[in-house]
Amino acid sequence: MSTKGKRQAKKFRKTSETEISVKLVVDGKGQSTVKTGIPFFDHMLNLFARHGLFDLEVKAKGDLDVDLHHTVEDVGIVLGQVLASALGKKEGIRRYGCAHVPMDETLARVAVDLSGRPYLELRGLNQKGRAGNFPAQLVEEFLRSLAMQAGMNLHAEILYGRDVHHQIEAIFKGLARALEEACRRDSRVKGVPSTKGRI
Repeated sequence: MSTKGKRQAKKFRKTSETEISVKLVVDGKGQSTVKTGIPFFDHMLNLFARHGLFDLEVKAKGDLDVDLHHTVEDVGIVLGQVLASALGKKEGIRRYGCAHVPMDETLARVAVDLSGRPYLELRGLNQKGRAGNFPAQLVEEFLRSLAMQAGMNLHAEILYGRDVHHQIEAIFKGLARALEEACRRDSRVKGVPSTKGRI
């Protein structure tokens, strides 16, 4: 649960397809331990933690013999839930975040609003591509699950680029940087950053 000190949460979710355990410390140092059984996805989650300065622990067991889809989607679900829980009432946060991240020939733009109104807009990613054995289309599944459960308005766009690995990595790094900004406490913000009084 969220406190006035370190904001953190953890959750375990079990279905007939996956077992997911996630612990997130929003006010972290970028340390991570990630084991999903999908090496490329582990790499993306590790760099997400590193560049967002989140401490992250993820343990996932899924029906990878069937497909990678269930595991990637369910990790997004649980990560979104722990993020929402860790932020609590979202008092004193900046709420919005935006980042442009270059990755060699690729440039990604990611913008977030921790508004409580979930939405995903993903553009420009080569959905038919693969990074190793990781289908690029799973990025959308992960981002959608994360946005829906975190109550986050999330826009991610590849402005240009050719290499699918670079495109995906730039999106994850951009997400990390944008979220770090949105979650950041600002002493000038009194209460919830909304004229409605809640988000």
